Amino acid sequence: MEELAGHLSAGTPMPVGMARRLVDEVIAQLSETVEDYVRRRHRELQGAGLANAEIYARLARELPGRRFRVPVPSERQLRRMVYG
Repeated sequence: MEELAGHLSAGTPMPVGMARRLVDEVIAQLSETVEDYVRRRHRELQGAGLANAEIYARLARELPGRRFRVPVPSERQLRRMVYG
């Protein structure tokens, strides 16, 4: 990780500290599971005032564009990810 941050910093005007934070964010994003993503987005969208029906529809639209290579879960499967 440190090597990558140094490489980014050397090849761009980005300070090393910012490059480290960027690398940390990318690694965190890529290590997120489908279930973690669904739970996080559900909280974010619920906090924005969306109802569950709209949240599940939005999640179903978002998932195919993500790095996850799984079939789009049904609304029931999305609900189970959120509530268990």
